[in-house]
Amino acid sequence: MKNTFLLFALTLVIISCKKESLTTYSSPNGKDNIYLGPASADTAAYTYTFAYSPAQLRDTVWVKVTVSGERTHQPRSFVLTADPKNTTAVAAKHYEPLKATYTMPADSGVVHVPVILLNSDTALQNKTVKLSVVVSGGTGFTADLPPALRTKQITFSNRLEEPNWWPYWGQLGAYSRVKHQLFLISSGTRDLVQLNGAIDPNFYLQIPRCLYYINNVHEFLQDPFTWVQQNPAAGYTLTKRTDNSGDYDFYNTSTPDKKFWLKYFPSVNKLIFIDENGNQIII
Repeated sequence: MKNTFLLFALTLVIISCKKESLTTYSSPNGKDNIYLGPASADTAAYTYTFAYSPAQLRDTVWVKVTVSGERTHQPRSFVLTADPKNTTAVAAKHYEPLKATYTMPADSGVVHVPVILLNSDTALQNKTVKLSVVVSGGTGFTADLPPALRTKQITFSNRLEEPNWWPYWGQLGAYSRVKHQLFLISSGTRDLVQLNGAIDPNFYLQIPRCLYYINNVHEFLQDPFTWVQQNPAAGYTLTKRTDNSGDYDFYNTSTPDKKFWLKYFPSVNKLIFIDENGNQIII
């Protein structure tokens, strides 16, 4: 009897279930909308710095463009432009000019548009610029969605900020951007472990490795000439200044305008890097 009741109840549930069609937004003009999707791990960050790759002349931020509506069997065009009211970056100087139109492929609801950032302006070492991009309908879509959904801002520079782990390593001394940049060039890593058990209870296992990285920086600062000889693939060189000071410039041959000052101190017959505050860089 119990089994008969359960079978009867299940039959009622099945009969009562009806397939319902999903309703999608339809614009009055019959076109679908389009918007800029959120940043994800595979699109890179919308806050970007060239400081981790100082020899890199350009890089790509992929902006995710999404259809709000139906996919079609035909490709459709849309427009991505820079918003002049919210953009301080200069086209052809800080980024490659955007194309007149872009294409949403057939049978697709998402496409990633490449926005090419340029690392040619030395002023980016001391300032941040922003590029605000806005997607609009073009000939294939409409732009009824709010501007906030159709706009993304990319901020970028060529300067560094003090990482959270820096104060934990007393060997590094006071932070400066030039010291941080030289650390990135010579250490063999971007980050050191943060000496905080709350962050990683096994942090102590990484201490020998971190000390190795710090020693790499120390050896580089002591003798950058040997480092240049031992690391030709890195592309760096040292050029003596012509002002009879005995000073040198350390720079990457692909970005010769970005120089690090290696000052000669005759009293100790030694060359020492100088940071942006005029302080000696010693580790």
